[in-house]
Amino acid sequence: MDFFSRKRMPVFLLDHVTEEVIYIVDRLKVRGLLMTPHKNVERIVVYLRGGKGQVGRVRPARMSQFKNKNTLVFAPYYRGSNGSEGRDHFCGDDLNDVIVGINILKEKYPQIPVHIIGFSRGGIQGLLTYQTVKATSYIIWGGVTDLLMMYEERIDLRGMLKRMVGHPKKQYEEYERRNALKNINQDSPPILIVHGDKDKQVNINMAYHLEEHLKEHNVEYSTIYEQGEGHVFRPEKEKQTLIQIHNWMDKCENKNP
Repeated sequence: MDFFSRKRMPVFLLDHVTEEVIYIVDRLKVRGLLMTPHKNVERIVVYLRGGKGQVGRVRPARMSQFKNKNTLVFAPYYRGSNGSEGRDHFCGDDLNDVIVGINILKEKYPQIPVHIIGFSRGGIQGLLTYQTVKATSYIIWGGVTDLLMMYEERIDLRGMLKRMVGHPKKQYEEYERRNALKNINQDSPPILIVHGDKDKQVNINMAYHLEEHLKEHNVEYSTIYEQGEGHVFRPEKEKQTLIQIHNWMDKCENKNP
């Protein structure tokens, strides 16, 4: 198992090589961005983007926030986006794009801890896949945790959800298939919840909803709730949050050496 092809990208980092990779998922050629350190890989971070299509596309600057000199960072584009074949099903078959990409990395770098970071729409993508790939931890940042809640709260997105998933009453089974919480229990890897209380794209109620479930089922978790912050944090607060995220990953790895 390996990437089908690699293309060097004009992203100049002192300690990493940046490549656009293509890999095969369900007979589709799916693309992603890969930052590989020059030094030995000691940590893998998988960044799951938000949005769809050109909205929320993968950006090298964002990926770079989660690396150090020994961290490999990978971000799938998802099928139907940015040159990937197929059609985006919004947490449907496109979940395989996440799983297969991570499995390629796990085979290439066995025994290396894998942390997944899901932002916005990527939040629910991660909740639905992080257990399957046996992630060391999962960080959900401003993330969607429940599509039914999203349908109720974001009237402006109902048309998109009807097209991509269906109507909550007529296609209830499709929403139930995307229920990210039902299989999370006390044996699940730890979760870090990051959210701003002024987030207008993904209401902080999503984070509270997830926290309630984790608490009820005795899942290890921690929270970073930032007062006055929106969907995208202001630079100084973002910098502080990134330090906390790196510390979280260190903590989770030290628990499971």
